[in-house]
Amino acid sequence: MEWPVVFALMLACLVVLMLTGMPIAFAFLLTCILGSVLFWGGLSGLGQLAMSVGNSVVMFSLLPVPLFLLMGNIIYCTGLGTMIVGALDKLLGRLPARLSVLAVAVGAVLGSMIGISGGSIAITATSLVPEMKRRGYRPEMTIGPIVSTGTLGTMIPPSALGVFLAAMGGISAAKVLVGIIVPGLLLAVAFAVYILVRVALKPDLAPAYEVERVPLQEKLRVLVRELLPFLLIIFSVLGVIFLGICTPSEAAAFGAIACYVLAAAYRRLTWQAVKESAVATIEITAMILVITMGAMSFSRILASSGAVNGFIHWITDAQLSPWLVLIGTQAIIMVLGCFMEPASIVMLTVPVFIPLMSALGFDPIWYAVIMLLNIQLGLITPPLGLDVYNAKSVVSRLDPDITVEDVFRSSMPFFFIGVLVMVLLMIFPQLVLWLPSAAK
Repeated sequence: MEWPVVFALMLACLVVLMLTGMPIAFAFLLTCILGSVLFWGGLSGLGQLAMSVGNSVVMFSLLPVPLFLLMGNIIYCTGLGTMIVGALDKLLGRLPARLSVLAVAVGAVLGSMIGISGGSIAITATSLVPEMKRRGYRPEMTIGPIVSTGTLGTMIPPSALGVFLAAMGGISAAKVLVGIIVPGLLLAVAFAVYILVRVALKPDLAPAYEVERVPLQEKLRVLVRELLPFLLIIFSVLGVIFLGICTPSEAAAFGAIACYVLAAAYRRLTWQAVKESAVATIEITAMILVITMGAMSFSRILASSGAVNGFIHWITDAQLSPWLVLIGTQAIIMVLGCFMEPASIVMLTVPVFIPLMSALGFDPIWYAVIMLLNIQLGLITPPLGLDVYNAKSVVSRLDPDITVEDVFRSSMPFFFIGVLVMVLLMIFPQLVLWLPSAAK
């Protein structure tokens, strides 16, 4: 069977099953059953499929994912995230739209420890929305910055989605994690600058208020006792990877231990918090592994049937501009982001796009970072926008007047800023590749 027919048949089956409302994991698995029978020798192909499913969930490269999720859940369940918000609030001083800028700062700091977007949004919204509402902040300066912290949570390592993408693409997770450091910080700075400029042009979006003066001695105490200890978590993950001491899997284990140690040191480590963080981690990990089983088998069937290589050769033989192909792939990801959640997009596109970009001469680490940012931006685009609905569910308990339309509208400027940063990463690849090339 010719590769275009294989490609179209497998993709059409998957799309039809998804349109019926079937969960993405089961849609992948049913499509794989059909594909294994058609392309792996009839009913005997089901045995190969079973082996493929088993091999998918024992990949060592996926080990950091549950550990990064555990880190985020420990910080959330023990209240360490709320403590970070209070500490940064005391250090920030007097700034226009200080609570909105504080949300971005919290997102950047939490992003260096949590690695999942939902955790950053929940902590920031719970801590800041009541005060923002009391100070008369408009939704543009309330919800928008808070939703943006989800993007920072993924684009500043540790990043569970970044590790997942690297594993699916067969590239170095360590280099992807190091490669997103500069783009993540650039994104945080761009968000903060936008907030300051927007409020300077329209001050009523975030009315100024008198900030209680915090003595220098108190600021130093807060810095030393409430923020600097968290460098232990950051170094346990990023430092050991950058210095070449540990693999991402080992670093993730050290990071989880560091979270437990700090929670115990601040007397916030209760059995209830341990139980809640463990259960939440198991639930999310199980969902990811089920999706992985189907999607990895899906990509293997495509590869073994020659569909992936056929598609790559078709693109390269067409002699299209590599940059045109690059932009086209990002456009596809952006459209998919309007309707699908990140793990599904990774599974559907990475097995095809990463080899294609490598064949066209692009650095796979650079492309993976751009792809990661694009997929994360899909979480704030209508109509699906999972981060938007996540923020709405938290904020609605604190401010019932906020609607889903308000959240989407407030998030759009931050979406376009993310697109601008993505374009900068395309134009200046060294923003991504500089640190990975310097790491051991």
